[in-house]
Amino acid sequence: MKLLGVDIGGSGIKGAPVDVDVGRFTEDRLRVATPDPAEPEAVAEVVGEIVAHFGGGAAVGVTFPGVITDGVIGSAANLGEAWLGVDGRALFGAATGVPVTLVNDADAAGIAEMTYGAGRGRRGTVLVLTFGTGIGSALFADGDLVPNTELGHLELHGKDAEKHASSHARETHDWGWHTWAQHVGEYLRMVEHLLAPKLIIIGGGVSRKADRFLPYIDDVRAEVVPAELHNSAGIVGAAMLAAKGDVRP
Repeated sequence: MKLLGVDIGGSGIKGAPVDVDVGRFTEDRLRVATPDPAEPEAVAEVVGEIVAHFGGGAAVGVTFPGVITDGVIGSAANLGEAWLGVDGRALFGAATGVPVTLVNDADAAGIAEMTYGAGRGRRGTVLVLTFGTGIGSALFADGDLVPNTELGHLELHGKDAEKHASSHARETHDWGWHTWAQHVGEYLRMVEHLLAPKLIIIGGGVSRKADRFLPYIDDVRAEVVPAELHNSAGIVGAAMLAAKGDVRP
């Protein structure tokens, strides 16, 4: 049974077939730039193109950067208000022609990382944070997901924390790694104060360059480690949920 994962981001939409028994792609992923403007029909068309590129599948998991409740999109800070209230499961199902599981992007990445990556076998409170256009979050208590946390939108210095500490913020302000690490550290200390996690996993594409910034993050009591699945975690996690027919909130 061919299972696909598609990860919708603010700058790119990525997809690949996944062997969910081992958490790996079975073919090289395909990346397409996110349409600008990122209107629902335009994004759905790209998702359909990606699924068609791989010859379709038995089911597809699609991640979305926002709150998902019963397949309906409740927030989309980095894609626009046109998404609010959209039945994403139906939209992407129509575009792909296969059953769709829709899930928050960071939740999908977290599920993969807890199963095959840095969080496997870890108990207690674990927080997975994905740094990209924004900051996504997936919170786990003894391995169980608390969905749709969206901790990147906590207020820090009068604005969303992701405006202060995301990878996009680093690029926008042209910060060096050391400077950006100070912003990330400030954000981690705020989140730690609220949740007291035992482990914080840093995901997203930036996790491949963890040696450039993690050494500069200090005064955080939790263990802080890079994700092992890097930027593939969202695709893997989405396919894992599709395999179960999981329609998480």
